[in-house]
Amino acid sequence: MKFIVSSSTLLKQLQMLSGVLNTSNTLPILDNFLFEVDKGTLTISASDLETTITTHITVESKDSGNVAVPARLLIDTLKTFPEQPLTFSIDKKRLAIEISSDYGKYKITGQNGDEFPKAPSVDNGQAIEMDSAVLSRAIGRTLFAAGNDELRPVMSGVFVQFAPDGTTFVATDAHKLVRYRRLDVKSSASASFILPRKPLNLLKNILASNEGAVRVEYNTTNARFSWGIAPDGSIGSTLICRLIDGKYPNYDAVIPKNNPNKLTVDTTALLGSIRRVSIFANKTTHQVRLKVAGSELNISAEDLDFSNEAAERLTCAYTGDDMEIGFNSRFLVEMLTNIDSQEAMLEMSAPNRAGILLPMNKNTESEDTLMLVMPVMLNN
Repeated sequence: MKFIVSSSTLLKQLQMLSGVLNTSNTLPILDNFLFEVDKGTLTISASDLETTITTHITVESKDSGNVAVPARLLIDTLKTFPEQPLTFSIDKKRLAIEISSDYGKYKITGQNGDEFPKAPSVDNGQAIEMDSAVLSRAIGRTLFAAGNDELRPVMSGVFVQFAPDGTTFVATDAHKLVRYRRLDVKSSASASFILPRKPLNLLKNILASNEGAVRVEYNTTNARFSWGIAPDGSIGSTLICRLIDGKYPNYDAVIPKNNPNKLTVDTTALLGSIRRVSIFANKTTHQVRLKVAGSELNISAEDLDFSNEAAERLTCAYTGDDMEIGFNSRFLVEMLTNIDSQEAMLEMSAPNRAGILLPMNKNTESEDTLMLVMPVMLNN
């Protein structure tokens, strides 16, 4: 089996796939890329059993066959080459792979490609198409709020809800929650599932530099994302992942509906203030105190163990009763970092009820973002 491929094209595709690879695998074959040649197309796959990514490259070849190639060794070799054609010659009996470049020859021992785990199929499922930039943004806006508690796996992923009136993405770790809605992504049928963290991280990074549509297919156990779809319908790359099994908590029930105290403030100014003040906060609670009176917002923190304290003052627009409330500064920083709006609104009802953070300027009218943060009890 023989094929000729561009070194830079191959490296780019392998680097995209390498995010799936684990540092230690139970099956040694998973340390490899699966190369499948069929006439003039090279199909490359990488898998960790839970997630599989596949991509297609056009190559010069009249042969057909497959082989598993050691992933790290191949990537490290390709990184050292300038752009040039590489010739791969594979002896199927001995599983010997010879790579010929302008500089010389390199020999690698592969593994039997037939032993590589087959990607799960997404049969009897439903499908929806959305813009890759929209999906990448939805993942970026929610994934940071997902939990990492192994005892509650359902909260370690992002809950996706398709409906005829729009699509909702939700992530929570019980301390903070983000609900991101897109009114321009509509599905004919209602459906919901929980996507795990690892494939979402991969998709976020890959789709950020990708233009065009993403096709999402799903059934009760798996989801498949396809992008790089050509006008003739052929697909460039696909990612298949296993869904998290379980029932997602009723997130709507925890969002307080009546919040009469509304604080509007410059996002960058508030973020800077909290970052500086939180350095002086207690290292276990990370508590910062927000005190609002009239058009003045006081942000303070103290660490009684070391007699450290800090306070800053910001001007703001505020309607409601004077109020004092405490939050974990790390949660506020994470949320404010993910708001790309010049001004943010914090809605509150009482010092022991969740605060709601909303961006004042929307990126597009069809986008709706709501962030919720639980307060911490103030020891006055």
